[in-house]
Amino acid sequence: MSDTDTPDTRTPAQIEADIKRRRETLAETLDELGVRVHPKTIVGDAKAKFAAQVDHTVGRAYVSANRLVSDVKGQLVTEEGAPRLERLVPAALVVVGVVGLLALNTRRRKS
Repeated sequence: MSDTDTPDTRTPAQIEADIKRRRETLAETLDELGVRVHPKTIVGDAKAKFAAQVDHTVGRAYVSANRLVSDVKGQLVTEEGAPRLERLVPAALVVVGVVGLLALNTRRRKS
């Protein structure tokens, strides 16, 4: 015999109480589903996920930039904080040369 073949021995009051409890549970479930599928909830969740992704990406970019600055600083400054002139002077000359070439190129175009 299966469970559906056994006679129900509950009283009418017990059956009504079960029905009432199941209706309340169903109503709560439907309310929860209504909140989950509401457009404002969906948009809010999407915004939160996007903001979290942006925060994560910005955080990674910050860490990468910070690491790059530390690496460059390590190349141009000694551990004691003194400048490494053997590296700073050539870098400064390259920068001055590039700026000078750009200025000449701009001046020639204007003429």
